[in-house]
Amino acid sequence: MSKKKKKEQPEVYRKKLIKRRKPNRSIVGDIFLYLFLVLVAVVMVFPIVYAVNNAMKPLDELFMFPPKIFARNPTFDNFSDLFVTMGKSWVTFSRYLFNTVFITVVGTAGHLIIASMGAFVLAKYDFPGNKTFFGLVTVAMMFSGYVTAIPNYLIINALGWVDTYWAIIIPAFASPMGLFLMKQFMEGLPMSLIEAAKIDGASEWKVFYGIVMPNVKPAWMTLIIFSVQALWNNKAATFIYSEERKTLVYALQQIQSGGIARTGQAAAVLVVVMIVPILIFVFSESQILETMASSGLKD
Repeated sequence: MSKKKKKEQPEVYRKKLIKRRKPNRSIVGDIFLYLFLVLVAVVMVFPIVYAVNNAMKPLDELFMFPPKIFARNPTFDNFSDLFVTMGKSWVTFSRYLFNTVFITVVGTAGHLIIASMGAFVLAKYDFPGNKTFFGLVTVAMMFSGYVTAIPNYLIINALGWVDTYWAIIIPAFASPMGLFLMKQFMEGLPMSLIEAAKIDGASEWKVFYGIVMPNVKPAWMTLIIFSVQALWNNKAATFIYSEERKTLVYALQQIQSGGIARTGQAAAVLVVVMIVPILIFVFSESQILETMASSGLKD
């Protein structure tokens, strides 16, 4: 076979492959598909736009009927009134913020470390009870927090952690969602990569934090988003009673229940509570999409 034919074969194969993968849709079908996606996007972004505009409406616009989506006379008075109200509390706004940030950061870090270490062992090593243990993790995901609320309280009370940060942080470490997500993603890592590192003299810890964790970055970024969202929005009212240890969300919702006069502040509270999870999601969106695209791939 001549060199010219050898060069032509890959090009012909590539063209055939592109032709085979070309979607069998008409232009009209593409138009309807994009219109449908635009409609879904509008429906999903509408609650955020409405909440932000509500927070910027004067009190008279909040009680208009029928309600308007966009503020006619946008103002930041609701936010300034919110901070004034928070400033009148005997516990400062910064204290509530510190409590929430501390619980969120420590709980998320511990959840990530423990879930990753457990997932690495379950995904890449065979030991007696491996499948049974993972089955228990899967079953645990089926139980709502309302079902486990009483057993959790009894255990935490017996340990003496009621009215402490640890009553929220320690249960976050054991969330089954993180272990399940990391384990499913780590199964896609080639075992040959780990074996090659061990042949080069890498220890188990070196393999874990130097090879495995960098390769599953999309998965643990997704885990961080889920964990931050759960902990940031946790009122912790069941376990924490002291005012100086209460979370920001709990304090803001107390203001939200202040009656008609605080309707504007309640609208501002909603924006303050949801802004952090939204920002984290926006900055980590590409990692989440990569997780969804890669989670089904196997070696």
